[in-house]
Amino acid sequence: MKRILQVLLIACCPMLLWAQSDPVVMTINGQPVPRSEFEYSYNKNNSEGVIDKKSVDDYVDLFINYKLKVLAAKEAGIDTTTAFKKEFATYRDQQVRPTLITDADVEKEAEKIYKETQQRVDNNGGLIKPAHIFLPLKQNASVEEQKVVKDRMDSLYQALQKGASFAELAKKYSKDGTAANGGELPWIEHGQTFKEFETNAYALKVGQMSKPFTTPAGWHIVKLNDRRNFFPYDSVKTDIIRFIDQNGFRERIIDNKLNDMAKASGDKLTKEDILQAKTAELAAKDSDMKYLIQEYHDGLLLYEISNRTVWEKASKDETALQHYYNANRKNYRWDQPRFKGIAYHTRDKADIKAVKNAIKNKPFNQWAEVLRSTFNNDSILRIRVEKGIFKQGDNKLVDNQIFKTGAKVEKVENYPFDAVYGKKLKGPESLDDVRAQVVADYQESLEKEWIDSLRKKYPVTINKEVLATVNKH
Repeated sequence: MKRILQVLLIACCPMLLWAQSDPVVMTINGQPVPRSEFEYSYNKNNSEGVIDKKSVDDYVDLFINYKLKVLAAKEAGIDTTTAFKKEFATYRDQQVRPTLITDADVEKEAEKIYKETQQRVDNNGGLIKPAHIFLPLKQNASVEEQKVVKDRMDSLYQALQKGASFAELAKKYSKDGTAANGGELPWIEHGQTFKEFETNAYALKVGQMSKPFTTPAGWHIVKLNDRRNFFPYDSVKTDIIRFIDQNGFRERIIDNKLNDMAKASGDKLTKEDILQAKTAELAAKDSDMKYLIQEYHDGLLLYEISNRTVWEKASKDETALQHYYNANRKNYRWDQPRFKGIAYHTRDKADIKAVKNAIKNKPFNQWAEVLRSTFNNDSILRIRVEKGIFKQGDNKLVDNQIFKTGAKVEKVENYPFDAVYGKKLKGPESLDDVRAQVVADYQESLEKEWIDSLRKKYPVTINKEVLATVNKH
């Protein structure tokens, strides 16, 4: 632990000088908030393109409420839970781990991969650059089809032996993508193609041509154009580094480096200790990095405490929600009637009545499942349905048949029969009829009560002189 503290203290020394030019803009529950933190938050949330931009004075209350909620989350012990620590560490590592790796580390890994590849290739016959003439043959080809292809390849081989140009015959007769280039293939090593192909190709000397032979793909004649050891490092370095990036090898390099650092400490430091120290070092050097990491840390706390205190309570505490609705029923009157029901379209006229019979006397919240299981439970959809609480203008079929507006109803292809079923209401019958609005209002009420209680619980003081210098120093 002493070693960790030493690392952290060394990393944070620059903060002593920085703090002198970073005055406290406010104190929340005895904890000072530097001007730089407030500026970071304000500028990020009021950048160009933000629709509802706030002035500094208007933003103060939003910022204080945010910090108070984070305090409440910490008091509730959310930051000590395993789930929180794991999620935060994942984000922190995304920011911090890449800073542990240098170009020299990647170069070292690239050289290691190169040497391993070079030894494997050179000890296994090196690289060859063949060309071939290829005639495909299906695995289940008949005896007659096999004979036709073999005879054609034999005749090509005879022409080659008489001095015909290999490249020209390949361009004219080969049946794969290499034909346009005279049958030329790229450099290959053992293990990249059919064994039969490699056996014949590697047996050739440069400039030599094979007899016709078969692979599972068909017939080939191969000419060996060149042979060499593996490429020089500089010519493949870029490709190797791209390979490292595409295959996640950087993470492996970082893990190895962390392990080496832990061993160098005599195993007094864990990888987590090292990452924490690196985080402190980066925060000391770069305030934006510090506040970015802190923002995510506090954001996780804010989400969880808000979910527990406001969102989940408003959406899942049915008793409390019903009580709130009953107490505020007058706020949910409608200025015009609604239609509570379905607008639907059927393939067959008989289903118009069948739909009504299926949901008659069933609770409204069960209609959708009843209709799905009764009429649309296989590959053929018998009906098309829109269910809801409609006001005038929401649905043309409802407008036409319920509100009698004369709205023109567009026919649904393959569903020529239209109908509605439900009832017209002057006002909501129950909480369910206005649930979304009630939940939103109840959340707002809970939020206000919560903020009021936090304001009373945690003292806040604002240094107005420093606040006046925000973005002006």
